[in-house]
Amino acid sequence: MSGDNHAGAAELVTGAQAVIKSLEALGVEVVFGYPGGAIMPAYDPLIDADLQHVLVRHEQGAVHMAEGYAHATGRVGVCIVTSGPAATNLVTGLADAHMDSIPVLAITGQVARSAIGSDAFQEADVTGITMPITKHNELVQSPERIAGAIKEAYHVAQSGRPGPVLVDIPKDVLNATFAWAWPERVDLPGYRPTVRGHGKMIREALQLIAASERPVIYAGGGLVRAGAGEELFAFATRLGLPVVTTLMARGIFPDTHELAVGMPGMHGHYSGVIALQEADLLVTLGARFDDRVTGDLDSFAPHAKVVHVDVDPAEIGKNRAVDVPIVGDVKVVLGQLLKVLDDKDDTAFAPAIDAWREHVRDLKRDHPLRVDQPDTGVLKPQTAIRAVYETWGDEAVYVAGVGQHQMWSAQVIPYTRGRQWINSGGLGTMGFAVPAAIGAKVGVGRDTPVVAIDGDGCFQMTFQELATAVQHDIPVIFCVVNNGYLGMVRQWQHLFYDDRLSQVALPQDCPDLMKIADAYGIPGFRVMTVDELDTTLAKAREITDQPVLVEFRVDPDEMVFPMVPGGASNDDIIESADEWRARLARAGR
Repeated sequence: MSGDNHAGAAELVTGAQAVIKSLEALGVEVVFGYPGGAIMPAYDPLIDADLQHVLVRHEQGAVHMAEGYAHATGRVGVCIVTSGPAATNLVTGLADAHMDSIPVLAITGQVARSAIGSDAFQEADVTGITMPITKHNELVQSPERIAGAIKEAYHVAQSGRPGPVLVDIPKDVLNATFAWAWPERVDLPGYRPTVRGHGKMIREALQLIAASERPVIYAGGGLVRAGAGEELFAFATRLGLPVVTTLMARGIFPDTHELAVGMPGMHGHYSGVIALQEADLLVTLGARFDDRVTGDLDSFAPHAKVVHVDVDPAEIGKNRAVDVPIVGDVKVVLGQLLKVLDDKDDTAFAPAIDAWREHVRDLKRDHPLRVDQPDTGVLKPQTAIRAVYETWGDEAVYVAGVGQHQMWSAQVIPYTRGRQWINSGGLGTMGFAVPAAIGAKVGVGRDTPVVAIDGDGCFQMTFQELATAVQHDIPVIFCVVNNGYLGMVRQWQHLFYDDRLSQVALPQDCPDLMKIADAYGIPGFRVMTVDELDTTLAKAREITDQPVLVEFRVDPDEMVFPMVPGGASNDDIIESADEWRARLARAGR
């Protein structure tokens, strides 16, 4: 690449060429995008570039694909679109990436500098609009600034707490010619994320653990972002600490291990929710005490002291008071904790908690997930999702949309590694699964199956990206759990609005998903009953060289349990609809 250019021998390039050369210099291999007026100059040098461009069908698809790619690989996902409505179509995805700390670089075209502020055609103040939902953004004002802006943005996206960044480039800047130079280094005064934890806090954390009687590791998505699975496993198993994994952290500690307690939160496993409530110490790693985990914050884990490790100092103490704060990269901090254990006898810090571990095991044994699946006939959604896992197995990456199918997928599949589970956790973006799965598949390659598990409502928001998968030969398995409703909204209306269902019906035959599959030229399979499940999935499993669509017609009355009602205490967790109705009866309602 041109990082060795020097003054005097500088190559003359356009701003558009500088964009592409910058991406190549950063090692970017794929961009997801959609061309248009202001960004059009950048699409000309793209023809000759050493980059794969995936042409999406909607700009929201581009940013979700970039997210899926970043989720699956840990590398920065890149998307490129034009100005105005194209750029504003990125907003949902950028907000999604911001909430879930996903490194995404968005490059947007802008109207010419002379037209900015004039309400020109396809003009929008994109840097202003995206300021609160990006980690960093910049409107580039000169062609000489392009390389530095992109290199800095890329660095910011992947360092510290990862997140989305945006570089907005006016069309006349893209068309201008200048002497190319690639900055040797990134110099951002004031931006130096703390990586190593404070030694005194490290020792205090271990002392709290040693003195605890009911400790739990509260493992969050920051562990996945940091690639800290091995360190977490070593730390938890050496000290024998039970581990709950949040919705964003599923798989970072294997569900198959005896110390795994399950998922906490509104639709978490009973054992995960109650273990946090009863704990006397939370070892919080890369988690943020969000409301879906804590429920009523005042009654959350009322007896617990808190050790909180996070690379973002703004998260520490934001929602819950902390006894031992540790600012730092959670992978590095876990390495520091393990180093202390290496230097001393583990027994110096291992708490005596045999009774607590046995109690947690009892919680798991006595409160399993409940599915009343008949041997024949009606298909329960949990059964369908479990069968999907048994078909594509532990080697696959699973990507979910948002709603009931997302919660069932998080509950019933035993995840065993980080980045095996991808979903929209913080923003809860319906329509996420289809494009994110395509991006993930581009990232992991053809040898690793990628299975999108979507609901019928979510699927209809972004299924036009099936064309992207077909055109670019990206063989994702798209599974649609079709209950004919916006299922989670219906569940809440049933439980909390006296079953007054309002605008939640989505007829199962409209659209006919088999005709959708046929229209896009891909194999389609429909499972109507539990009897058809295994044979149909076996046929779908045989298809590995093109996208495939599998529709499951499931029981529309099935609801997601356990459940902590919105705003309630985690102590009020309910395990079935019958239990909820009994509580209402006792309350005279």
